[in-house]
Amino acid sequence: MRFNPKATIDKGGVRDAGRGRSGGGLQGLPIPSGAAGGGIGGVILIIIIFLVVQFAGGGDGGGGTGTDTATDRYNECKTGADANESADCARELVEDSLRAYWESTLQQQTGTAFEATEIVTFTEAVSTGGCGSASSAVGPFYCPLDKTIYLDSTFFADVLEGQLGGSGGDFVEPYVLAHEYGHHIQNLLGTMGKVKTQQGPDSDAVRLELQADCYAGMWTKGAMSTTDAKGVKIFDVVDRADIEEAIDSAKAVGDDRIQEASGGEVDPEGWTHGSSKQRVAWFETGLAAKSIDACDTFSATQL
Repeated sequence: MRFNPKATIDKGGVRDAGRGRSGGGLQGLPIPSGAAGGGIGGVILIIIIFLVVQFAGGGDGGGGTGTDTATDRYNECKTGADANESADCARELVEDSLRAYWESTLQQQTGTAFEATEIVTFTEAVSTGGCGSASSAVGPFYCPLDKTIYLDSTFFADVLEGQLGGSGGDFVEPYVLAHEYGHHIQNLLGTMGKVKTQQGPDSDAVRLELQADCYAGMWTKGAMSTTDAKGVKIFDVVDRADIEEAIDSAKAVGDDRIQEASGGEVDPEGWTHGSSKQRVAWFETGLAAKSIDACDTFSATQL
């Protein structure tokens, strides 16, 4: 992955909330069977439960002590040249690309008006605008109530690579951000209202997650065509090596892989995100998709 050095970063889509202290916002949420009581299972598998419970009104809506003090973390990010040198600046330009892609695609293919989300980075803990507080242990997540993506960027080295054995690479974070952005698109389309069953290989929760992977694939295919506010191409290169990094990450966060890494047996009845094979398959479906309809996991007879 390489950004066009001449691209301009559009400020405002990413901000840093600083360092927070862990509160109680996620207490009481169930961990799916087959996952350890914390650790790897708690990091990944809790995300969809967090999303569904909070969206349904079952969260505390607060109760945390995390701070929300903006920092100057992104002040020096101005161009694609900066993004090629800094992971923080790259995050901003990836957000620009995601916003540009979905602003065009969503309205054109579904007739649904686009509304931008925001990416908020934090350290240790954060207070959201509707889903309570969360610690870094939750991993990257999307809060549908404030329509915001939250991310502690240490997740990629500490968990995705360190605990789950992902190979890493500079396209890993863009894939994860594209997946979370996919949840935002689902929120705008009303798809989250279809989630009734939260665990199991054919559950609505799994279908929601696989669809977000498919949307991530769609953006990956279209990323090279996205432009900044001045019409300058954002990316110089998104190649097969980048796609392989995304595929490796999709494998790493498959429910079966997480259950195995947690020291337990593979139990499909505890799945919330889908197997490694399913996650890769739906990401690749998005890569090949000619329209968003190809990502309709809720109508699929076989996942």
